[in-house]
Amino acid sequence: MGLFDRLAGWLGLKKKEVHVLCLGLDNSGKTTIINKLKPSNAQTQDIVPTIGFSIEKFKTSSLSFTVFDMSGQGKYRDLWEHYYKEGQAIIFVIDSSDRLRMVVAKEELDTLLNHPDIKHRRLPILFFANKMDLRDAVSSVKVSQLLSLENIKDKPWHICASDALKGEGLQEGVDWLQGMYLKS
Repeated sequence: MGLFDRLAGWLGLKKKEVHVLCLGLDNSGKTTIINKLKPSNAQTQDIVPTIGFSIEKFKTSSLSFTVFDMSGQGKYRDLWEHYYKEGQAIIFVIDSSDRLRMVVAKEELDTLLNHPDIKHRRLPILFFANKMDLRDAVSSVKVSQLLSLENIKDKPWHICASDALKGEGLQEGVDWLQGMYLKS
């Protein structure tokens, strides 16, 4: 770390880095959301399903995010736990139009919340009730009820309705997450 970096850190000018785990079932829109959060000149035109995981970085005015985009396919979900210790925040993406798999999303969320590397930590969790543009989508309030989010008492959480393709609702979520780290 150079002198300028140290000086910037002492003066509070250096951006705080936050490691974020982006989780959710396959096809929920995780990669699309992360892509939309990147600067427009860094966005990918063709989004393909994530195999394993990928690491993306983006910055807000005061934070630098390193996001671990984890595949939500069943055979890869067991890999999530290997990254829990590194995570400082979680983005959990739900396909709000897929009522049949909402039960599976709830099971995965419950497993996550009860994991020893997560259970006793006060990690902020940002939920995106994604795909609000689809006809069968349920409201973020309904998603919250279906996932029993009101039972999460020991972690700050927030849910945003989102349409990742248009970028709607994403800024609200990032602003909330940024606020969680600016307070600390």
